[in-house]
Amino acid sequence: MSKLDGMLCVVTGGARGIGKAVCAAFVAEGARVVLTDSDADTGPAAAAELGCEWHWLDVASEADWEAFVATFPAIDVLVNNAGITGFEDSPGPHDPEHASLAEWHRVHAVNTDGCFLGCRYALRAMKAKGTGSIINMSSRSGLVGIPGAAAYAASKAAIRNHTKSVALYAAQQGWRIRCNSVHPAAVLTPMWEALLGDGPDLEDRKAAMVKNTPLKRFGTVEEVAALCVYLAAPDSAYMTGSELTLDGGLLAGSAFSPGD
Repeated sequence: MSKLDGMLCVVTGGARGIGKAVCAAFVAEGARVVLTDSDADTGPAAAAELGCEWHWLDVASEADWEAFVATFPAIDVLVNNAGITGFEDSPGPHDPEHASLAEWHRVHAVNTDGCFLGCRYALRAMKAKGTGSIINMSSRSGLVGIPGAAAYAASKAAIRNHTKSVALYAAQQGWRIRCNSVHPAAVLTPMWEALLGDGPDLEDRKAAMVKNTPLKRFGTVEEVAALCVYLAAPDSAYMTGSELTLDGGLLAGSAFSPGD
């Protein structure tokens, strides 16, 4: 039997990158998957490719969540994956001194508000059965300071903390609804590919990007998706309020001895 047989799993921001990989992994494990995104072009195409259901959802919109509830009033798993860095439409600056309030609000509307609304919806959609798994996509940036991406780092830190509040609240109610956060570092997604380009020195530029990572490589979306499968499945039934990092050893400290 596959790990997620019979489960209804919702993944936000599922049209590309980590979200798409999570959808693919859930489908492979027998789940009924609803891929949501606010991109009306790539979303339906990704869902058709993977064999998922497609549903439009702007995670920052309470009205969109209310409409989603009407269609899917009960679920087993929610992956709050949708998020933005802030650099999609603005080169910045995004540092604490010069970032604009408008940019700060834009990032937090999607990342922080979207996670809050998703968790609120998931609790309502899971409490009748009394079981479920909420997986919030944070980041290594939610565990350390990022001077050049202040809004993004703060939003991911908020996701980390809210995860713990949700986990404790669900436990207080006597529900077996778990909530955990995932913290990837440099995972090779379309965002990174756009930064790296495709010139003849691509491998050199990749190596330079991860030179301070002890494992000396990018993570893969499949590695993040595998962790989400574990958190979604009964295998992790005793895990809640936890934060799991996939960072190639960055938070462990330096991989080199003082004499190196």
